[in-house]
Amino acid sequence: GALRRPSTLGAAWPGVRGSLGVFGARGLHQTASLRNSGLDDAGEWDFDQIFRKNRVWVKTKREQDPDFFKRLASSQHPQILWIGCSDARVPANTICGLTSGDVFVQRNIANMVVGTDANAMSVIQYAVDFLQVPHIVVCGHYDCGGVRAALRNMNHGSPLENWLRNIRDVWRLHREELKTIPNKEDRVRRLVELNVAEQCLNIYKSAPVQKRRWESKMKAGKASPTIHGVVYDPANGELNRVPIDIKAKVGELRECYDLYDFDSPDLHDSFK
Repeated sequence: GALRRPSTLGAAWPGVRGSLGVFGARGLHQTASLRNSGLDDAGEWDFDQIFRKNRVWVKTKREQDPDFFKRLASSQHPQILWIGCSDARVPANTICGLTSGDVFVQRNIANMVVGTDANAMSVIQYAVDFLQVPHIVVCGHYDCGGVRAALRNMNHGSPLENWLRNIRDVWRLHREELKTIPNKEDRVRRLVELNVAEQCLNIYKSAPVQKRRWESKMKAGKASPTIHGVVYDPANGELNRVPIDIKAKVGELRECYDLYDFDSPDLHDSFK
């Protein structure tokens, strides 16, 4: 049959609402409420507010820590490489309670780690080779629009559909498990978790990560970086580990993907 395409952005991405969808049905909020949400009296988003709020933020940081920007200007020493979703509700530093300079960030739709994505691969290589981060985090989140879209038999158009195909591949790999989940929302949530686990495996498969883990094991006796799979729930603000044994899955794939002599089991203990 003919390819089915969504008639609106909202149809493809549940939860995404344009200004008409938000305000047309409910009417404009009172002036004070509009300003609190960043809208002016006409209901338009005030872009210049970012500069005003930036100055407030700078003033606050200097009052709290006079040397804060001096340290940032000299170098960065992040402890985490964070691979997360582009969703505006999931800012890495904020949900972790961390500050500027603590997290090196790569974000895309549905927190994917695709071997042919030069952007992501360059970020990973820089993080492990030059910044030498001790931790890599893949963070998914419930109510992920990318995961929802991938679960629909619908053409979202290129290049978006090309990207979503990678999530559909995760669906294919785990389709038997997902078939046993009758509730649609529960299936979406589980695919979010499974996708995080698969992207953790994709990080492990990458040559820069394996090289760094091997070198750190030989030099310091411990493989680094540690790879963590976590999931964030926008409904309650909580961040938790995915309920999947990623370390066991790595063990199952070693025959295919190991690029170095990883006979020592200690090299596979640093997965969380």
